[in-house]
Amino acid sequence: QVQLVESGGGLVQAGGSLRLSCEASGRSSGRTFSSFSTWAMGWFRQAPGKEREFVAAISWSGGTRDYADSVKGRFTISRDNAKNTVYLQLYSLKPEDTAVYYCAADSRPFSVLSNVASPYDYWGQGTQVTVSS
Repeated sequence: QVQLVESGGGLVQAGGSLRLSCEASGRSSGRTFSSFSTWAMGWFRQAPGKEREFVAAISWSGGTRDYADSVKGRFTISRDNAKNTVYLQLYSLKPEDTAVYYCAADSRPFSVLSNVASPYDYWGQGTQVTVSS
């Protein structure tokens, strides 16, 4: 069973920074054995009264990254496969960045990263980010 555990959320003033972490444990099962180092990873967020939206994604190797237009240039996604961890560095935070941030894993080995939720089959419990004006 795969578990994703996010951390690093909190309350910050506008213009501030945070770093979110998501540590994966366990292995996916089924027809194909795979592990964290073969998974594309994504971050999504959901603000009160709004639908969950894509924030950033990174390929299994870390060589390809994608960002939502609203965070491009302010957020950076990275990963450390040795630690089974993906990070989201948030800079220049705005009140509209306030949301619960979710980490997600696409456990199909070596899949192309995606900016929609459907390919991601494992999700964390979320971590709250609140940006005050």
